Amino acid sequence: MEEISSNFIHEFIKEDLARGGRFEGQTVHTRFPPEPNGYLHIGHCKALCIDFGTAEKFNGLCNLRMDDTNPAKEDTEYVDAIQEDIHWLGFDWGDRFFYGSDYFEKDYEYAVELINKGLAYVCELSPEEFKANRGDIGTPATSPYRDRPIEESLDLFERMRNGEFPEGKYTLRAKIDLASGNFNMRDPVIYRIKYIEHHRQGTKWCIFPMYDFAHPIQDALEGITHSLCSLEYEDHRPLYDWVVNNVSVPCKPRQIEFARLGINYTVMSKRKLRYLVENNLVSGWDDPRMPTLCGLRRRGYTPAAIRNFCDRIGVAKVPSTIEFGFLEHCLREDLNMNAQRAMAVLRPIKLTITNYPEGQSEMLEVENNPNDPEAGTRLVSFSRECYIESEDFLEVPVPKYKRLYPEGPECRLKGAYLIKCTGCVKDENGNVTEIFCTYDPDSRGGDPADGRKVKGATIHWVDANNCADAEIRLYSNLFADENPDGEGKDYIDCMNSESLEILTGARVENMLRDAKTGDRFQFLRMGYFCADSKDSSPEHLVFNRAVALKDGFKK
Repeated sequence: MEEISSNFIHEFIKEDLARGGRFEGQTVHTRFPPEPNGYLHIGHCKALCIDFGTAEKFNGLCNLRMDDTNPAKEDTEYVDAIQEDIHWLGFDWGDRFFYGSDYFEKDYEYAVELINKGLAYVCELSPEEFKANRGDIGTPATSPYRDRPIEESLDLFERMRNGEFPEGKYTLRAKIDLASGNFNMRDPVIYRIKYIEHHRQGTKWCIFPMYDFAHPIQDALEGITHSLCSLEYEDHRPLYDWVVNNVSVPCKPRQIEFARLGINYTVMSKRKLRYLVENNLVSGWDDPRMPTLCGLRRRGYTPAAIRNFCDRIGVAKVPSTIEFGFLEHCLREDLNMNAQRAMAVLRPIKLTITNYPEGQSEMLEVENNPNDPEAGTRLVSFSRECYIESEDFLEVPVPKYKRLYPEGPECRLKGAYLIKCTGCVKDENGNVTEIFCTYDPDSRGGDPADGRKVKGATIHWVDANNCADAEIRLYSNLFADENPDGEGKDYIDCMNSESLEILTGARVENMLRDAKTGDRFQFLRMGYFCADSKDSSPEHLVFNRAVALKDGFKK
């Protein structure tokens, strides 16, 4: 086998595959088990990259299994979205797509097996009584129903399935150790009654297995070798092992835990994200400010950037919080190499070149991407009237200002000519509405390599007579607080009221009329942008800023 990049999970797996190891001679088989009650977010992305990525590294298999054993809030909309997101990231499960609910009958059979072995019993403690009898450190839990006869538990459990009892009347509990220091092992509930319609099973079932019981069975039935999960399941691992060791499943998977992904200025609870959506605090699950994969995709993030981010933050046992700026840094690296360049003026002001012939225009050749030798060049039109950024002109300059101002230094129009400002026109309110300048006709191309020393800046522009109108959406963090989910905080109160700025009347190169969903551009000096997948059309161009040009991340 080729050398594999190492983390502690890989080291465990290599030990398991070695001679005499737990899975000697077997194919590594993992699974990704999302609950279809919301859209995947960047935190899930770390888990799925670990699950699918580990299988890839060991030439193994990875299943996709919808964890739909809890029917509350589950919906086929989420199932479809999860599959789309995983495929977008570049992973595939082949024909190994399952639902946890596919195994309800087997779950039931194994529960009956435990009852017959004297390892499970029907309990009728109410939730309040269950809590009151749970005990504490040094005090065992109690249940007056622990020694219920096997035949009686079998009868009650069958009647639970048949719908003879109300919710909360009975539960099925595993019979393990009421004095265990691990409270997950104190005869945990493994089945409960719930009258609710399941998104796939309808009303066929009114008893549902708990995750800690169903999940190890599902893993074992699918031949999973390594069940990789987040760190909060570490204390549940003894129960996982107890289940697979006490029912007649065909194999015994190994559970390995890793730390979840935390990112500052972000909330990664599906329940809390759903609240934002359902209460119209964002425009939907795919709002570009959301940490969901569909939101990041709509904003302009690339699969390569996200996978690179997950790879570079590593796999650890200790929880940590990653700077959101590092995710932006990974995107910026990718787009710097791969995004086509374009000129767009977000806050336009008219520039008239007074000594350029009226009615004349020309085509100038500019690079598509200086970092990609194969990207080639494109032609952009140039004429007497252009638009430039309003911030590229000051009637009265501040110290060290090197852009346009009357009688100021020569500046370069990117890829075009050297110009010198001669004046401006203002409206009745004193606002500048038009800037005048002259150009040097012998400076075509505006290349600093021509040897001319120019003190002014290079500024971008678009031809006023050959450009397109566009709406620009500038996004920043959805939350103003670095830790909006912190103790004692209401994450709603932490929302950033300035997380979206919409600019209308922007001007962009004509070629951007043909921008399609997924096309990403570096707008020179302005940042990286993509055409909005929902709202943009040739008749109404809408571009989302994925990330600014400036990289504030401390490398």
